Formats: sequence, structure tokens, C-alpha cells
Amino acid sequence: MGVAAAPVSFGVFEMTADGPLPDPDVVLSAIRQAGYGGVDLGPVGWLGTGDALAERLRQHSLTLCGGWVDLPYSDDEAFAAALPSLDAALEVFTAGATADPARRPLPTLADSGSDVRRAHPGGAAGIGLDEAGWATFARNLAVAAERVRAAGFEPTFHHHVGTYVETPDEIEEFLARGDVDLTLDTGHLLLGGGDPVQALRQWAGRINHVHVKDVRLSVLEDVVRTDAGMRAAWERGVFVPLGRGDFELSTFMDALLATGFDGWVVVEQDVILGPADSLDTPAADQRFNRQQLRPWLP
Repeated sequence: MGVAAAPVSFGVFEMTADGPLPDPDVVLSAIRQAGYGGVDLGPVGWLGTGDALAERLRQHSLTLCGGWVDLPYSDDEAFAAALPSLDAALEVFTAGATADPARRPLPTLADSGSDVRRAHPGGAAGIGLDEAGWATFARNLAVAAERVRAAGFEPTFHHHVGTYVETPDEIEEFLARGDVDLTLDTGHLLLGGGDPVQALRQWAGRINHVHVKDVRLSVLEDVVRTDAGMRAAWERGVFVPLGRGDFELSTFMDALLATGFDGWVVVEQDVILGPADSLDTPAADQRFNRQQLRPWLP
């Protein structure tokens, strides 16, 4: 297994992409100093493109492991309009990819969700896709997967809070509708009502990427109770350092090793930083998280 970190742990992800972002070299330096060998892409372009991206990764001795690309699979018109963003992302992946076929980055496909889903994190009755919606979803996902493979990569799909693939039942439906394998995200699975260890038992043959993160379910419960919406979960600190929430890291890692998984394990601790916040706390958290994983990933 390879062990990687992610810009989201430093407040750099799709929710913050429009605001001021930290210097990528400062973030990558902190990631490397914490002992990680890989890094997620973050918002496309933040780490650079073309030769600049390749050189930045080389300077920090980091391998590109994956990167988020969300598309509105259940809406044909919106999906067609969004496809150029996938093509642009694949160009960036090509520039940043290692020559080692065993450590090629996995373009991490995800659903764009909807306002209704984002207003009800964790899922709720009556807000999922119907049969027609799933058929459209599967058809468009196959188109995206074909483009990823034509570019020389293998796709993975990230179930995620606030999207149409969030709960265990929705993940099961997704897996039954195509051949794209799964990014198992321990934090998002817990938020969606799932059990990460049970997920390994059920889906081990379909998991090709792993995101390890810890969550406080009490924060989600408070967000749901107050109808605060998905972003509030991040702002209220739903994601915490490993071992400080409701995720059983030791049980999960033992089970993961037992499956023979040999891909990337990406450590994530999603945060939204304020303008006055420094990177000292997230840098310290990622050093701590790396230490928590050393019994399994020296």
C-alpha cells in the first residue's frame, strides 16, 4: 500500500476553491515532512499544470495518487456541458502521473449531488434517484469511465455526503450498475449510515482506492436536527484527527490488510480554514495522523 495525504486537510477542496488558498509549496512541504509519499491533486490547477505540476511533485518527492472530478451523472444536459472539465482534468493527470504503472493516479469520479441532497446530509427518504435517474446515471458514468480509460488511467468512484451515491443502499445500487470500482471513504460512509469494516467484507473486490478519515457523528446529528445543511457539517468540525472520533481505525486497518489491498490509502481530515487561520494546526494534525497509521503503514 502507498500512503498519501490530501490538500483537503489544509482547507483546499471544492468547497473552498473560489476563495484564497494557501501556497501549494507550503502545503506539499508539510505533507512530505509528515512522512507521506503521495498527494491528492486538490482543485484542478491548484498544484499547477503541465511541466510545472510534474516539477512541483518532483521537488517535493511526492507521487500523485488521485484527484476529485465531480459530474452531474443523472442529468443528461448538465453532464454533457460538464464533460470538458473531465477532459481538462485528465490532461493534468497525464502531466502529473508517475511512470510506475503500479502507482498511476486514479481519477476520482464523484456525483455533483443537488441542493436537496446537500440540505440533507446523511440521506433522507424520498430524495434518492428513481429507476430512470439511475439508468441515466449509469449511462453517463460509463461515458466518463471510457474517457478516463482512453487517457490511460483507471477510474475510481467516491461515494460522498450530499450526492446521489451516499448511503450504503445507494453504493450497492451504484456497484450493480457498472464496472467502475469504489473509493471507500471511511468518514463519508459513517456519515451516510454505513460501517467501514462491513463495507470491506461486502465490497472488497470492488474497492480500488481508500480514503481514511475520522468523524464525529454527533456533529452530523446536530446539523440534521437544526436543518443546517452540508457545509455546516464541515464548518462545525465533523472531521477530526484519527482516533478522536467514531471511526475504529485499528479494526479497519487490520481488516484492510486482510483483504490484500495494495493501492493508495489517502489520509483526509477535511477542514474549512478562516482568513486568519494558519497552517500550523492542519500540519500538526497530519503529522499526528501519519503516526497513527505507522503500525500498518511504516
